Amino acid sequence: MRRNPRTTRIRLAAPGITSVALLALTAIVLVSPAPLEAQWEVQVDGAINEHLAQIVELRHRIHAHPELGNREFETAALVAEHLTALGLEVRTEVAHTGVIGVLRGGLPGPVVAVRADMDALPITEETGLPFASTRTTIWNGQEVGVMHACGHDIHTAVGLGTASVLADMREELPGTVLFIFQPAEEGAPPGEEGGAELMLREGAFDDPTPEVAFALHALPSLEVGELGITSGPAMAASDTWTARIIGRQAHGAQPQESVDPVVLASQAVLALQTIRSRNMSPLEDGVVTVAIIRGGDRSNIIPGEVYLEGTVRTFDPDVQDMIERRMEEILDGITRAGGGSFEMTYSRGYPVTVNDPELTSRMSPTLARIAGDENLHVLPPTTGAEDFSYFAQRVPGMYFRLGTTRPGTTSGGLHTPTMIADDSSIPLGIRAMSALVLDYMTGGER
Repeated sequence: MRRNPRTTRIRLAAPGITSVALLALTAIVLVSPAPLEAQWEVQVDGAINEHLAQIVELRHRIHAHPELGNREFETAALVAEHLTALGLEVRTEVAHTGVIGVLRGGLPGPVVAVRADMDALPITEETGLPFASTRTTIWNGQEVGVMHACGHDIHTAVGLGTASVLADMREELPGTVLFIFQPAEEGAPPGEEGGAELMLREGAFDDPTPEVAFALHALPSLEVGELGITSGPAMAASDTWTARIIGRQAHGAQPQESVDPVVLASQAVLALQTIRSRNMSPLEDGVVTVAIIRGGDRSNIIPGEVYLEGTVRTFDPDVQDMIERRMEEILDGITRAGGGSFEMTYSRGYPVTVNDPELTSRMSPTLARIAGDENLHVLPPTTGAEDFSYFAQRVPGMYFRLGTTRPGTTSGGLHTPTMIADDSSIPLGIRAMSALVLDYMTGGER
């Protein structure tokens, strides 16, 4: 990766760097922006250097003690304590464990929301980091590890760091920043509500009401120093579905006495894949996945039913509607023809995450200025899903990617036990988020 002279570079010796070593970190800032931008950036860089050791230490604590959705009690307490110490107005227990901090600037101006998610995943960590998680929990009846395998500890650290930086500048801050630390982005436990949608229902955007919302996400396929952005639909809508293929049980040696749900389910799995290849234009995007097939207990018994479960990902509501309709038609036709029946549930999940085109066009130059033109990558949409989409339905939103793999090292992908988000990604995340807030408030990058 080439290094542009505009890029802020803060080098860490190793993923497990000590607090003493952190105190020796220095920022190399070689920029020649416009005078107002230069003024902001000098202050931001100085504040990052002042607060970085504390923020990295907090990140290590959060990473070593991960918590699943709606159970982020320790993380929320750390966040609330930090925001309170900065002098922000703090509200806790929003959507169970969410935390909201309001930073009111000394000058009038717009309200800007900054969102960071806090929850971890039921994955056993295999990174070998000195601050790796050893925490376990019971998930779906099995003991599993708990890990920040999606980088939410980095997101939380960047959010706290941005709050620290902008709190230092509050007297000259031309507006208000609404910091939202969100639980349960990965989904609430069965039978519970949570996440962005519940935070909004409980008034997260009511007082104050933001004009825009910004968020970032760790991306191990980008190196530290790189950023990514997508305009328009950035992440897919995520739906889940289940189906019971109901037949008639019989002895395995007398299949003529059965209505074999294994055969019907097998035909259904293959037919469902034709939705993508035969009911959609090659120019349209969508995914129909069968992830679980379960049925039968013994080798000599044809079961009475087979259970299917999977996901659907789309970027267009019309395509979403068509896929749901065709799934039901296919299951109905196959089971009827075979003498069986079916029961299907289709649950709409997170909507499409849309980066407001006007906001993205206006603010992308800020990211290019901070990272360097060659280090800002235009990324294609991804079929992953994100409940930042609910915030972006309320107000124009922009969601960008932060490179987290230190050059010369490797990392597993998101949601894997070897995913490593390097500490050295944190300063650029803070700098980019702070610059977005400040540039938006001052009307910059129009």
